[in-house]
Order: sequence, then C-alpha cells, then structure tokens
Amino acid sequence: MRPGPRFVAYVLAALLSGTFLPSALAEDPGNASLAEIVRRAVDNEIASNQSSGMHFRFKDEKRTPQFSQTKLMVETRDATAGLLVIQNGQPLTPQQRHEEEARLANYAQSPQELRKKKKDEKEDAEHTERILRALPDAFLYQRAGTEPGRPGLGAPGDELVRLNFRPNPDYNPPSHVEQVLTGMSGNLLVDTTQNRIAEINGTLTKEVGFGWGILGHLDPGGRFLVQQADVGEHQWEVTHMQLSFTGKVLFVKKIAIHSNDTFSDFHPVPGNLTFAQGVELLKKEAAGNLSGDSKSVEAERKSVQSAQTRNRVEAQDQAICCNP
Repeated sequence: MRPGPRFVAYVLAALLSGTFLPSALAEDPGNASLAEIVRRAVDNEIASNQSSGMHFRFKDEKRTPQFSQTKLMVETRDATAGLLVIQNGQPLTPQQRHEEEARLANYAQSPQELRKKKKDEKEDAEHTERILRALPDAFLYQRAGTEPGRPGLGAPGDELVRLNFRPNPDYNPPSHVEQVLTGMSGNLLVDTTQNRIAEINGTLTKEVGFGWGILGHLDPGGRFLVQQADVGEHQWEVTHMQLSFTGKVLFVKKIAIHSNDTFSDFHPVPGNLTFAQGVELLKKEAAGNLSGDSKSVEAERKSVQSAQTRNRVEAQDQAICCNP
C-alpha cells in the first residue's frame, strides 16, 4: 500500500487508532491463523512496493467541507508531481494556472527542493512500512465474513476476507511510532487471492498523542478509511482515502481535518520519467482536459452544488472547533 500525501502518511504512522469494534468481543480461537493471513498480506505489500518499477499518472479528486479540487498526478523517478486543474467546480483562471505551473517549476528547477521532496516521500514510505509490519502482532483478529472484490476495492471477483481487530494486550511496541497501535480497533479487508490489503478502516478509541504528546494530540472518535485496488496487471494503488479527526497542537490551537480523496484513471508511465518530464506530461493532459472535457467540469460543478448543504454544517462545526 503506497503512502498518500505526506500529511496523510504521517497520520497513518503517528495517529492510527481504531474503529467500531466492541471491546467485549470474544476471542477467536483461530486468531493465530488469522494473524497469518494479515502477515502474508503485509509481507506482500512491502515486497510489492519495493520491487514494482511501475509508475502511474492518475486523478485525485479531493473534497473537504470548505472546498473541492481536482489534481492530475504523476509518479516519477524523482518524486510525485500534482497539478491542480479544477477548484470548486471551476477551471483555474489564467493567473491561477500560472501560479500552479510556477510552483511545479520551482521543484523542477531547484535540485535542492526536489531532493527535499523526494526525501520526505521516502520517509513517509518508511514510516508507513513500520506500521504495516506491526499489524499482524499488534492486534487480535476475528473473522467477520467475506465479500467480493469490485472496481476500486481489491480485485474484481477476488474474495475479500473481513477481519475485525482490537489491540493485543501482549503486544510490546518497539518504538513510539508503533505505540499508537495500542489504542486502535477496527477492521481490515484482505484480498486472499493476491494477498493484499484492500481496506483499513479505523476510529480512535482514546486520545492519541504525537511527538510524545508534546506537540499535540488527536481526540477520541477520529476516523480514517484507506482503500486500494488492482488497477491492472496486478498493480495495486490507493483508490480512496477519508480522514476525519480533531485535536490540539501545542495544547492551544485546535485542529479539525475532514477530507475525502478519490484516486482514479490510472495509466502507466515510463519508470525513468523525470520530474520535469512528468510536469510537462501533466500540463499537456490539463490542456487537453480544458479544451475538450467541459462536460466533466460541469459535472464537477453540479456535484459541488449538491454537496453544499451537507458541507455547510461540517464547515460550521470546523470553524467553531478550529478557533484557538
């Protein structure tokens, strides 16, 4: 499971904690074998991420209570590039397009900035891998049925095994990174045909600190959802990511993050694509979308309007909670 944007990866590595599993759930006598299902999937996730040389371009559609946006994304040998093309249902103005292209040009023309971006993404991947490695031992599992894979979740036709989980009281976290798992309960969907994790769904069951609690904390009730799927030729990518949580930074400023990302339209690109080449590819794709894809822009605009009532309530709640 490849990490998403840096903050999302940090969330998964430093605040992952649980869902809706009753604490009184009875032990599953086959927990050891269920943990092995998870272990095989985790091992395959890590091996696939390390060995796969395939890169993709794709679309990222993000929604929050305050705004919506669509970005064109591409994975390159240097780092991942993203070009904003639609904001709140409207194409960018010429000035906005200029600013967006200038932002990407700064990376392409500044080796130092590009190295920093690549380093950040590498740290995210390492952080996420440590969390993945802990999953088989950090939790107790119980089988909760099966469902077929479908587009955007697992592989169509494959059997997905649902496993509820809660903290393993015998688990001893090796570092503060894994410590957050001791407060997590939730469920996994595992594609047992390809041995991949199709979904992680969790909700915080207790307050979770980050930076040893010095930098801040997340409140109980925070929820996250990450889904991934086979996007072709047994290549798996994240297809959906939802975050909803509140907390405090430095014990003073309240934070509230509510976002919903859908990743789609995956197309392979050369593995040796440079960042600058990736940016040019995105600009050409954006130019084609702007000239010939007005229907998608109109659909996005209508979708934004239909979501305004729902988002208005969430935005008001967030505005209240985010005032220091």
